[in-house]
Amino acid sequence: MSDEDYLIEFRQVGSYVKVSIMDPVSLTEVSMVAPASMPQGQLAQAAIRKLKYVMGRRNGTVADGTAGEHK
Repeated sequence: MSDEDYLIEFRQVGSYVKVSIMDPVSLTEVSMVAPASMPQGQLAQAAIRKLKYVMGRRNGTVADGTAGEHK
């Protein structure tokens, strides 16, 4: 899946921005908060990394492709 296949929303709240990202296939959604001064592209890449990490944990792998721990 390419980076263009995710749904990303940016919502500024004061000096911070909340970034929500969703994978439309698995319906997995994560969000993060960062300073509003960060470039939007950098925020999007960080959110994509977090989404991929969460999806990997659910599938039993972590971002580096190794087996993750299930608790």
